[in-house]
Amino acid sequence: MTIPGAKKRRLLETFHEVIYQKGWTFSESGPDEKDAILLVEFDVVITEFLLLSAEYREVIADITKRMGAGMAKYTHTRVETLDDYNEYCHYVAGLVGHGLSRLFAVSGLEDSSVGKRLELANSMGLFLQKTNITRDINEDVLDGRCFWPKTIWSAYADNEDDLISKRNRENGMRALNEMCLNVLAHIPDVMEYLSQIKEPSVFRFCAIPQVMAVATIVLCFDNANVLDDNVKIRKGEALKLISQATTLDSVKRVFYRYMVDLEKKNHPDNHVYEQVRKITQKTKNDIAATLKGGAPVDFTMEYLAIALFLVTAFFFFYSYSQSKQELV
Repeated sequence: MTIPGAKKRRLLETFHEVIYQKGWTFSESGPDEKDAILLVEFDVVITEFLLLSAEYREVIADITKRMGAGMAKYTHTRVETLDDYNEYCHYVAGLVGHGLSRLFAVSGLEDSSVGKRLELANSMGLFLQKTNITRDINEDVLDGRCFWPKTIWSAYADNEDDLISKRNRENGMRALNEMCLNVLAHIPDVMEYLSQIKEPSVFRFCAIPQVMAVATIVLCFDNANVLDDNVKIRKGEALKLISQATTLDSVKRVFYRYMVDLEKKNHPDNHVYEQVRKITQKTKNDIAATLKGGAPVDFTMEYLAIALFLVTAFFFFYSYSQSKQELV
């Protein structure tokens, strides 16, 4: 951190006022800070912000004030308990969900109820943020920070470094799977939130990050590579998910598919096996009950059998035709 703690907290706590100050910029960030250029040219952002209608400015300023206060708190407060973890994620991501939902409603793109059911909007943000925090454990620990709640990791490691240590791998995996379990608990709210979004462009805007997140958390579950590196879904898979995040029906199919994948990874000897099994089964049942045509059918094995048959038939007839030519 290149900015002294006290100064950073003061800036965060007053930033909702700064956005109304024409010409304000900030050039005291360190050379390696990713947001440095944004702050150096922040007067451009302020100019555009002031062009917005008052109702939009009011929402943005309110979210900025609450987010700044929360971020200021966690510049000197560690994430110890699950309540801390939920609060931290609320400040950095849940409030984004609050703000966007209120803007969707104020703009008229969505019904006013979308801007009022903020507990669902909060879960949308937490599902994304917790997925990132779970996935980024190796990078974060190596950088000297850790956002996993101590109440989880302290049961399996004496310190944050031990979480990613190979000599403590079995316990590190237990902590990882508990973190994944915590993320999965938000899926019902995600489904309910998306079900209330009607405008297609808004739906895609909301749905794409969610399908990316469910693919990522399933990839992270019981995956030792998470403790050694920053794992990511393949680019091809990401493109496929983007193309599928178009309607509620298609998004439900995506979630159903990844719950099936998670079931295959969730072995009985896993200490969170039963909790994960209940979540995957409930999610699949809920989706099947509302999905057009019922539960998706996986024809993977049938397709493989057909492909194998075709390949075998091809080689048989190819070999047969070659043998006939040799006889001639």
